[in-house]
Amino acid sequence: MSSTLVSIQQACTAQCRVDSPLGPLLLARTVAGLAGVWFDDQQHHPAAWTARHAPADPLLRRTAQQLSRYFDGEPVRFDVPLDLHGTVFQRRVWQALLRIERGATRTYGEVAAMIGAPAAARAVGAAVGRNPLSIIVPCHRVLGVGGALTGYAGGLGRKVALLELELRRRRPAQSALPLEAAA
Repeated sequence: MSSTLVSIQQACTAQCRVDSPLGPLLLARTVAGLAGVWFDDQQHHPAAWTARHAPADPLLRRTAQQLSRYFDGEPVRFDVPLDLHGTVFQRRVWQALLRIERGATRTYGEVAAMIGAPAAARAVGAAVGRNPLSIIVPCHRVLGVGGALTGYAGGLGRKVALLELELRRRRPAQSALPLEAAA
C-alpha cells in the first residue's frame, strides 16, 4: 500500500459505499474533509478500512448527493472540503486539476506548465494516476499528447464515460470523443 493510502487510512474517521452508473464507489473522510473516492476495481484502491461505516455522516452524505447529481448530468460544483494526502508535488498537481473546468481537458504537459514545472509531464502523469479523489479531483480530464486517451486508474472505459457525460452537458448536440476509445 502506498504512503498516501496509509496516511488516509490512519486519518480516516468514516467511510461508506455508494452506487454510481459506473460501478460502486468507496468514499472516505477524515476530520479535515473528504480524503478518498475510489471505484471498486480501480488501481491504487485501498485495502480494507478499519474506519466506521457511516453512510449518514453529513460530509459523506453530501458527497454522495453531489456525485448523484453529477452522474445525472447536472452542472455540479463539488464544494465539500477536501483533505488531500500525498507528497507536496502530488498535492500541487491535484490542486491544478481542480482548476480544469467541467467539459474541458488538458494534457499532462499543460498541467505541468500550470504548476510551473513544464518539463515534469511524466511526474505529473504519475501524480494524476495516484489521485485518491476520483471525479471530485478531475483526473479524467487529463489527456496525452494530441488528446490521446491515456491511462486512468479507474479504467479507460470510465474515463471516456466521464468525459462524454461532461461533454454532453456542455454541448448536447455533439460529442468529441469516439465511444470505441473505451475498448
